[in-house]
Amino acid sequence: MDKLFLSKSSVLKSLLLVSSFLVALAVNVSTVEARIRHHKWELKYEYKSPDCFRKLVITVNGRSPGPTILAQKGDTIVVEVKNSLGTENAAIHWHGIRQIGTPWFDGTEGVTQCPILPGETFTYRFVVDRAGTYIYHAHYGMQREGGLYGSIRVALPDGESEPFAYDYDRSILLNDWYHKSTYEQAAGLSDKNFSWVGEPQSLLIQGRGKFNCFTVTDPNSLCDTSNPECSPYVLTVVPGKTYRLRLSSVTALSALSFQIEGHNMTVVEADGHYVEPFEVKSLFIYSGETYSVLIKADQDPSRNYWIQTDVVSRKPNTTSGSAILNYYPNHPRRPPPTPTPARPQWDDADSRLSQSLSIKARRGLGRPPPATSDRVILLLNTQNEADGYRRWSVNNVSFNHPHTPYLIALKHKLTGEFDQTPPPDGYDFKNFDIWVKQNNSNATTSSGIYRLKFSTTVDIILQNANTMNVNDSETHPWHLHGHDFWVLGYGLGKFDLFKDPKKYNLVDPIEKNTVPVHRYGWTALRFVADNPGAWAFHCHIESHFYMGMGVVFEEGIERVGKLPSSIMGCGASKGLGFP
Repeated sequence: MDKLFLSKSSVLKSLLLVSSFLVALAVNVSTVEARIRHHKWELKYEYKSPDCFRKLVITVNGRSPGPTILAQKGDTIVVEVKNSLGTENAAIHWHGIRQIGTPWFDGTEGVTQCPILPGETFTYRFVVDRAGTYIYHAHYGMQREGGLYGSIRVALPDGESEPFAYDYDRSILLNDWYHKSTYEQAAGLSDKNFSWVGEPQSLLIQGRGKFNCFTVTDPNSLCDTSNPECSPYVLTVVPGKTYRLRLSSVTALSALSFQIEGHNMTVVEADGHYVEPFEVKSLFIYSGETYSVLIKADQDPSRNYWIQTDVVSRKPNTTSGSAILNYYPNHPRRPPPTPTPARPQWDDADSRLSQSLSIKARRGLGRPPPATSDRVILLLNTQNEADGYRRWSVNNVSFNHPHTPYLIALKHKLTGEFDQTPPPDGYDFKNFDIWVKQNNSNATTSSGIYRLKFSTTVDIILQNANTMNVNDSETHPWHLHGHDFWVLGYGLGKFDLFKDPKKYNLVDPIEKNTVPVHRYGWTALRFVADNPGAWAFHCHIESHFYMGMGVVFEEGIERVGKLPSSIMGCGASKGLGFP
């Protein structure tokens, strides 16, 4: 009996040991699946010649564009940023990452954090909770156009697959490029003798372009078309293979078209969400947007082909951006035998609106929006003057950043740090004429914010109008931090608060974080205010946001956890006991 009892005890102990091992194994597997990915970056000014014209560029570890962040859904990204810009602050926004549970790492100076001072090191730590194509870029002043940006590519976990097939995955950044520094541009925008930034000097594809050095009149300027830094970007493809191109726009001003000579593109993803596939010869892409397109390397493999970007929606004064689609084993630097393709019509507004209307959620994979909303906010985009300064305004109010970031002021109830009067929810939409130049000389400036009731559904109607120039209306790409929104509809002309909501797409609207408002048109969005924090919503054109074209939403601030001391140090946060 004793031997039998001991035998049973041994078996029980063995079973317990096996059970403990399996639990430990499961925990270990879970840990492996959700990785922590560390990056150590140094921001510096360095002389570069991305379009053959030598100028100071903000680099990340010596590169512009900066290094691509690669991750899988559920991973934690840790980026240690050292600011070695000398005399300039910095902040980095992780565009498209919702920062659920980490609103203080959104990277928006003046909204979610104090800036990173020269010589300081700041660590961002956040989870990428969804697969897709995203970007990062500077969010301090107009620094983004100085070269501080890069790609974020988030893959599905092992064992999961996309609803489309491809052989290779590539990220391509598109941007416009100015030769003047951001300080020169900002000085012109901030002067009573207003000086507009003008059209960009070049268009870059993955950080490379070509400026006509013969037009440079300054004998001291270093412009050299033989510099290898400005040799065309080359995308090498294997005949017969399918490529997923993750296209992202970080332009300072320009809306772009993107095309590949002789190849159609199938759009499959937008801002991290699957699109019901549709085919285009030319893709229109606005600042802050990201898309995935599929191309098949199925053309004559004995030659190379042009990749091209062009300015649309503004009368172009900038040479096309060009790169090379190289069919292996052709020489990658062999230029295509054909001239670069003709530009798309820059003022073909119908084609751009048609593309916007074509973007729907992929069948069976999109989330339906709430059937109704709890609050409607109409935002009229106008160009104004305030106290004699040229500004951009929303409902006749031009946005000013406070000295203390909103997240800190709200969490610590520092009510004296920003205007407590909220901006208006609308404007006189019945009587306002969007088609004519208004005498907009009476705008006000404010740091007031919209306070949203937590977990309520909010509709935003963005209405475009004429600028302070006759017969002029600009395309504005609006970006929402901390959220995705459903795009319920677009329209030309003036939004009708009673008729147009009946036309909303509530069946298969795409979710995005950035969306265009077309010339003399409107765009309707819906989102749920369920991410505690303070979130910027603004035009993604650098000069427009700098001139006041933005707002801030507060939601569920009482649910925000303890703020890290690393985001403190400016404004009234100096008196909170932090260094």
